[in-house]
Amino acid sequence: MAQLSGWGRFPVVEGESLSFSDLGHLGRLIEAGEGIPYGLGRSYGDSALAKRCFDSRRFDRFLAFDEASGMLCAQAGVSLAEILRITIPRGWFLPVTPGTAFVTLGGAVASDVHGKNHHLEGCFCDHVSELSLMTASGEILRCGPSENTALFRASCGGMGLTGVIVDVTLRMKPIRGAWIDETLLRIDNLGELFARFEEHAKATYSVAWIDCLAKGDALGRSLLMVGEHAQEGGLSLAPQGRLKVPMDAPGFALNHFTVAAFNTLYYQRVRRKLTQHRVHYAPYFYPLDAVGEWNRLYGKRGFLQYQCVIPKAAGLEGMRGILGAIADSGLASFLAVLKAFGKGNDNLLSFPMEGYTLALDFAMHPRLLPLLDRLDAMVLDHGGRIYLTKDARMSPETFRRGYPRLDEFLEVRAAHGADRRFHSLQSRRLEIP
Repeated sequence: MAQLSGWGRFPVVEGESLSFSDLGHLGRLIEAGEGIPYGLGRSYGDSALAKRCFDSRRFDRFLAFDEASGMLCAQAGVSLAEILRITIPRGWFLPVTPGTAFVTLGGAVASDVHGKNHHLEGCFCDHVSELSLMTASGEILRCGPSENTALFRASCGGMGLTGVIVDVTLRMKPIRGAWIDETLLRIDNLGELFARFEEHAKATYSVAWIDCLAKGDALGRSLLMVGEHAQEGGLSLAPQGRLKVPMDAPGFALNHFTVAAFNTLYYQRVRRKLTQHRVHYAPYFYPLDAVGEWNRLYGKRGFLQYQCVIPKAAGLEGMRGILGAIADSGLASFLAVLKAFGKGNDNLLSFPMEGYTLALDFAMHPRLLPLLDRLDAMVLDHGGRIYLTKDARMSPETFRRGYPRLDEFLEVRAAHGADRRFHSLQSRRLEIP
């Protein structure tokens, strides 16, 4: 037994990490008892935690890659970073990528991850042509939009609760350079930010950093980063060297005053309303990947990431209320980002819907959980939901109200016996049978 946690380091549980490198071994692990698939541990909360975790990191072979079409097939334990190492020099990029490349292929599917281009190109699983899933019985089923479709729709975004994804076939995106032409806009307030998102709705990538402690006329002041793949500049990979946080930061290091000072300096470093420059793909998509174990900055108690989405019609009003509540609380988050979402897909538990999504990191604090409960109520009142991959404390009632296709998911899960074999701390907490 060992102590296991997600990237937020909360909660911490006693459990077994059961590694496998072949399908026979995986089948025996599933037959032996209940558990949940586990990858690189980048889910923030408890969605990949259990007393028994099926660790896919050794199941990491590339199976096929067609350089002409960009079709790639790999085992579920391959990381997005490893995929980029193979494909970028050949002129291909991930069609959708989250904010870290240290995610397994299976984990990306199980979370149906999204990125800075959801408003145009949807979720990760919208680019998956098929996957193989080991079910509770040990049977391996091929699933896709036209084969075992119900199981495919339940598994994409299903948080590992339908079975263990063993391989994935993905359509990659052609690029001519490994660089991004970025436009950086300094935004004075939330109303201006929403107007600029609409103005740049056809840009391939867009994301805003928000000063979530700003109030009054400055509420929602932010930096909006809009990007396009450069048509030149070479296909070089990111440098391999990384800084590393050597120890847990002391509990007093992140507080209202230090984060407010950081936010002010970060915002004011941009002097002009609009600047344009070219950056490598790594700092644009994965700025924190250059810092090893950056989660230690939040101290031994860990942190919670909170991510919600609000429908487009209620976006400005809803986000104004949420940011106002956070600013009034005084609880600090220096990692606060807003993105625009396009239309959702048909996957039963996929998080995005057409609207706006806000993600924030909060160090653990006695006043934090009541604040997040209050934010949950605001999100639900506006017809939104909370992201399962980031969650460690949502109530069953909040979950059910936010995911109206849950009953369909439960039917598929039960039909394949997954309710008898695949459970996580999160599924137990959310009362998923």
